[in-house]
Amino acid sequence: MKGNNPSRWQLLPLIAAISLMSSQAQAEDSVLSIKHANDGMASSDDGHFTSGFELYWTFEPSDENWMQRLATALPDSLIGSADMAAYRLVHQIYTPNNIEESRLIEDDRPYAGLVYGGISLYEDVPMGNWRQATDLHLDIGLVGPSSLADSIQREVHRITESDHPNGWKNQLGDEAIVNFAMRRQWWHSSPFIGKQFAHGPSVGAALGNLYTYASAGYSVRWGDEASGIPTLTPNPGSRHHMTGNDGWQWYLFASVDGYYMAQNLTLDGNSFRNSHSVDRKEWVGDISAGLALAWEDWQVTYAAVQRSREFDGQEDQDKFGALTLSKRF
Repeated sequence: MKGNNPSRWQLLPLIAAISLMSSQAQAEDSVLSIKHANDGMASSDDGHFTSGFELYWTFEPSDENWMQRLATALPDSLIGSADMAAYRLVHQIYTPNNIEESRLIEDDRPYAGLVYGGISLYEDVPMGNWRQATDLHLDIGLVGPSSLADSIQREVHRITESDHPNGWKNQLGDEAIVNFAMRRQWWHSSPFIGKQFAHGPSVGAALGNLYTYASAGYSVRWGDEASGIPTLTPNPGSRHHMTGNDGWQWYLFASVDGYYMAQNLTLDGNSFRNSHSVDRKEWVGDISAGLALAWEDWQVTYAAVQRSREFDGQEDQDKFGALTLSKRF
């Protein structure tokens, strides 16, 4: 793909949506979601995690579905069977804070564009008064100029008359990425002021050349019943949809998460060639909160996160938000 021809990339979400809809047309409890994440949704900054787009199709796989067969073939310690599964398409853009500077800014994060596709398996298991929710994710894609992140950002900034990004010549080079992630959450739910109050701990891990980490956290949710709460990068896509679909529904949520990061390609630079990099911090923490609103089969969710400094020399903590629109079929 040529860097001066973004039209083909812009068609990918439409092509993916049509393909997923047709292939899963007979699936029950199917949900199509579009998520847009941007630092401008939670702060006035325009750098670091600049923008993210995610399209995913969640559905209940039949016994004959290949993703269900994959789930049952995996060790029971990971997952027994898939209550739900998902296809995902993701595009992300990372930049330093000063995007008007054309020279290499050595003490700020590298320019990087990511594009990848993923699959997810989900399982819920009752455990007495608790519910154990397991997520498994596999992502395959690339980082580098072929993601067309530079063309996309320049075009968006031209339309919005924002600062012109001049430093993309310093971006990370093309590199294939393969990543596996697992997250396990325990939820305890009880009535509280006419709604349901749910809370519980979580643990997670990822292995790959994009991210390698171990994580732990604690989440709370109050409102109408739902399958979980939204997660934000580096956690892959999650279930966060209302259980019912009768009239107006809502819930509030908050989460605290800590990561031990052993690899972050967007900070460590390319694995097999020389590239810009910064000294990554091994311990990173997130605080997130938000609101979900639903009417019948439609749901909109907003989440904001504040993340601790991720590399040496980073002046301020990062803040960004994510808005997700979902439609149940």
